[in-house]
Amino acid sequence: MGRGRTVRLALGAAAALLLAGCAALLPPERRGPPLGPDGLPVGTTPELDFLVARDLELAGELDEALRVYERALAKDPDSPELLRKVAELSARAGRLDEAVRHAERAYALEPGDPSTRLFLGTLYRFLHRDAKVEEVLRGPDGQPFDADAALLLYGTLVEAKRYPAAIEVARWMIEHEPEGLRGWFALADAREKMGDPAGAEAALREGLARHPGELAFYGALARARRDRDDRAGEVEIYREILKQQPGHSATLLAMAEALIDLERYDEAAAVLEQVLRADPDDVRTRVRLGFLEFERRRYDGARGHFERALAQSPEQHDVTYFLGVTLRRMNRPDEAIAVLERIPRGHERYPEARTQIAGVYERRGDFARAMEEVERARAQGQARPLDLYAASLRSRAGDFEGALAFLKDLLEEAPEDAELLYNIGVIHGEAKRPEEALRWMEKALEKQADHAGALNYIGYSWAERGANLDVAEDYIKRALQSRPDDGYIVDSLGWVYYQRAQALLRAGRLGEARALLDRSRQELERAHELTGGDPVISEHLGDVYLSLDQKRRALERYEEAVALEPRESEQPQLRPKLERLRRELGRP
Repeated sequence: MGRGRTVRLALGAAAALLLAGCAALLPPERRGPPLGPDGLPVGTTPELDFLVARDLELAGELDEALRVYERALAKDPDSPELLRKVAELSARAGRLDEAVRHAERAYALEPGDPSTRLFLGTLYRFLHRDAKVEEVLRGPDGQPFDADAALLLYGTLVEAKRYPAAIEVARWMIEHEPEGLRGWFALADAREKMGDPAGAEAALREGLARHPGELAFYGALARARRDRDDRAGEVEIYREILKQQPGHSATLLAMAEALIDLERYDEAAAVLEQVLRADPDDVRTRVRLGFLEFERRRYDGARGHFERALAQSPEQHDVTYFLGVTLRRMNRPDEAIAVLERIPRGHERYPEARTQIAGVYERRGDFARAMEEVERARAQGQARPLDLYAASLRSRAGDFEGALAFLKDLLEEAPEDAELLYNIGVIHGEAKRPEEALRWMEKALEKQADHAGALNYIGYSWAERGANLDVAEDYIKRALQSRPDDGYIVDSLGWVYYQRAQALLRAGRLGEARALLDRSRQELERAHELTGGDPVISEHLGDVYLSLDQKRRALERYEEAVALEPRESEQPQLRPKLERLRRELGRP
C-alpha cells in the first residue's frame, strides 16, 4: 500500500511536468496511466517512464526505478541516456555484467560522450580489464581524453604497478591542468609506491614551487614523513608552514602530537599553550594539555587544566575521572572522592571511579567501605580485575578464608586461569603462609610459564630472605621481559642487587659491594619514577643510601616513605630506622 502511494505521488509530479508543455501526449480524459502487472505505472512514452523512474530514484526506490528505466529502454533501445541510467543502476545493484553491456552500447552510440567513457572505464577498472580501461580512456593520440580520464587511468596503472606509465600520465595531468594540484600528488604517490621517497618529496617540492604557500603540499610532505616514522622531519615541515602562517592552529596541534611522540614534552606543552593563548575556550586542546601534564606527573598543572575544561564543559566524565585520579596522586583523597562521585552510574568510567574511591578507603584501612565501592563497580559490569580486587580486600580485612573461598569458586569455573592461581598465592602470603604462597605461584607458572606476577613474587620472596639470589634474579629478569616498565618488578631487581651487596659487605669485598649498591640505587630510582612513589620503594632506597654512607639522603627517603602512609604490617622497621637516623644526625 505504501509503495503504491509513493509511485502514484511520483507519477503525479512527472505528469504535471509533461502536461505543462506536452499535453498532446495524454488523452484529456485520462487522470493517470494504468498500472501494469508489476504494480508500477505504465507510461505511454519512454519520456514519461524516464520521469517516473527518475522520481523513484530520487526517492531511494532503486529497484523500482531500474525496472521503469528498463521499460523505457525497451521502448527506445537506442537512447544513450537510458542505456547509461540502466547501466548505472545495474552497477549499483551489483549486476556488473549487465552494467557493462549497457554502458558499452551507450558508448558505441555516443563514442564522444565523456561521462559514458568515464563510467565505462570505471566499470572496466573494477573488473580489472586494464586493456579496456586504456582503450576507452585514451584518445587517438594515445593520451587521456581529459583530466578526469587521466586520473582514472593513473589509478588503474598504479594498481597494476605500472609505475613508469603512471608517471607519464601524472606528468600529462601537470601539463594539461596547470592550475590544478592532482598531477603533482599523483606523481608523488607513484614515486612513493616505487620505493623512492626522495623522488616523492621532490615532486611535492616542485609542485610547491609552482603553487607557493599551498598548504595541501605541506600536508602531504608531513604525512609522508610521518608514514616513514620520521617524526622529527614532520616537525620541520610544520615549522615551514608556521613561518608563512604563524599561529595556524591545525598545524600547531599536529606539531604538538609529533613532539609528544618524540617525547619532547616541554616543546609539545609550549605549542599547546600557544594554541590556548590564541583561543582560551578551546576545550579539546586544554584537555590534551591536561593529559600531557598528567603523564609527566605534573599534577598541579594537570589539575588546573582539567578543572578549567570542566568549568566550560561539565559533562566530560572522562576528564572528571582523570581529575579525581590527579587529586589522589596529589594526596588529596577527600577532594578526589568528591570529584569521582560526580561520575554517574551507567557511564563507562563509573566502575573505574568507584574502584579509585575504594583505593582511598583501602589506604585508610577502611576495608568495609572499600568493599562497598568495589561492589558498586561490579554491579555495573563484572570483570575479572574487580573480582580479584574484591578478594584482595577481603584478605586485607583479615578474612583470608573468605577470600580464598571466593577465588576457589571462580577457579572451578576457570581451572586454567593462571591469574586466579597467582592471586590465591598472594592471599596465602598475606595470611603468613609463605610456603603455601610459593606453591600456588608455581602452579600459576605451570599454566603460564611467563606469568610476570608469579615470577616476580617468587623472586622477591627469595630476595627478602637474602637466599637463592641467583634464582631470584633469574625469575625477576624473566618477569621484566614481559613487563619492562613495571616499577614494582624493577624494585625487586634493585632489591636483589642490594641483598647481593650485603653478602659482599659481610665478606669484606667492599669494592664489589659498592658496585652492586650503585646498580641497586639506579634500579630503585627508576622504580620510584615508574610508580610515582611507593613507601616500600622509598624505604628500599633509604636502605641503599645508608649502606653507601649517604645518611642525609637515606633520611630523606625514610621520611618520604612515612609521608606515603605505609602499612605497619608490611614495613615494621621503617619508623625505628627513621628515629635512629634522626638521633644520629641530630634531627628533631
